[in-house]
Amino acid sequence: MTPQRYHKNNLILPAIPLIPLNVAVTYLKTLIQAGSTKITDLFNILAVPKPSAQSLAIFCLACLLATPYLGVVSHNEAPALAKNDYSPLIVQASNNYLLIPMDAKQGNHLKAYGVTYYALSRGLEGKWLLGYRGGSFLLPFSEEIRLRATKFEVDYEIITTSAYVAIRTTILEKNMAEVDIKKAPRVAIYTPPNINPWADAVTLALTYAEIPYDTVYDSEVLAGKLSDYDWLHLHHEDFTGQFSKFWANYRSQEWFKEHIASFRREAAKAGYSSVHQHKKAVARGIRDAVESGLFLFAMCTATETIDISLATQNTDIVSQEIDGTPLDNNWPKRLDYTQTFAFEDFYLETSPYVNSFSDIDFNQVNNAAKRKEVSDFILFEFSAKIDPIPTLLTQNHNNRISGFYGQTTSFHTNYIKEGVTVLAYSLNDSARYITGKYGKGNFTFYGGHDPEDKHHYVGDQAPNMEFYKNSPGYRLILNNILFPSAKPPKKKT
Repeated sequence: MTPQRYHKNNLILPAIPLIPLNVAVTYLKTLIQAGSTKITDLFNILAVPKPSAQSLAIFCLACLLATPYLGVVSHNEAPALAKNDYSPLIVQASNNYLLIPMDAKQGNHLKAYGVTYYALSRGLEGKWLLGYRGGSFLLPFSEEIRLRATKFEVDYEIITTSAYVAIRTTILEKNMAEVDIKKAPRVAIYTPPNINPWADAVTLALTYAEIPYDTVYDSEVLAGKLSDYDWLHLHHEDFTGQFSKFWANYRSQEWFKEHIASFRREAAKAGYSSVHQHKKAVARGIRDAVESGLFLFAMCTATETIDISLATQNTDIVSQEIDGTPLDNNWPKRLDYTQTFAFEDFYLETSPYVNSFSDIDFNQVNNAAKRKEVSDFILFEFSAKIDPIPTLLTQNHNNRISGFYGQTTSFHTNYIKEGVTVLAYSLNDSARYITGKYGKGNFTFYGGHDPEDKHHYVGDQAPNMEFYKNSPGYRLILNNILFPSAKPPKKKT
């Protein structure tokens, strides 16, 4: 729509740029702040003839229709305008919407999630427009949210109800869907109290987007505290009790010695004679929480080791070099794949001299004999109206994402359980990003360590997120943050 302009002869004309409406509205806000309730005082300030009632009504309506200047009157200002005969025409601005586009034109994709999360935390409810301009967010207009978006340099548009109706028409006609987002999820990150010599991509993303989170660890899991949260993240964590298979390379380094000592203290404190028994109990606690409704998101080694831990509940796969006790030579016969989230029929690597857990990982980055180069991966395009959940998890402004390594990088498709959905395939035909339902909850596994650090080594510095504010790889993480907020329409039976 062409922006309307106010003309001195009391006419509203689209082509005469004498007094832009944003200037007029600035005067109007000044009047309100000064305590005036008369819109007609505006014309005295502008030094123009007092308009007729009909012209004033048209002027007010033009304020609403001038697309670039919509929403200038907030909920807080509405009472001051309510005494004016024509105030309803302006108060309707409170029914406008903030559209946060998520296509390639968005200036800060990651903080856009933070703005949306903040809006939900303030009691607003919005829409996730799947497939529309990169998976845009639509929120009720709020001056507070608009100012926050401006502060974070998040691009937004203020649109009318009629513009929203037009968007809905587009969504109905194309492979798009509209999903309600109703509540800011309670977020927790499973992380040790000691500082690890590597960065956690999810912690970086949440901190940068200013999405609040709590930290939990083994004692909180075993105490049942996960019921306090909607969403849990696991990153570079070894649930097998093998200390990330770092023994061969780092056993003489002080940080690794303290790492082992800390795990052993925690296991003993919890009443377990070994770290692997302790971690198995923690893995069960996480699985039980997911079964009860928790949303689980895991990256890197956590994706692989939590399923190994769940499958090895009745055996010992940890070598004597690592924990001082011999492993169970009959472990292959005692694996129970029915207990796992995503993987089955895999075989374990038990040698302490090989930095690999199993053949679930396709790339085997630390296993010279089996190592495969990482490749880019492609997000699968789902039917938005039929499969809103996988569509939601793959919203992005790029469907091809640069590959990056992790101790667990991608997943052999041969070992993925039936019923698990592959969200992205690497060009080498491995699965990079998968999701599935477990009981009342959901899990999503994303291979690799850091989407913007192809080779993240122990001791490397964390990336500066300001350089990666539009990262497609990091967007997948933040899609998962809002997953619990989404309320897709129930499928018709």
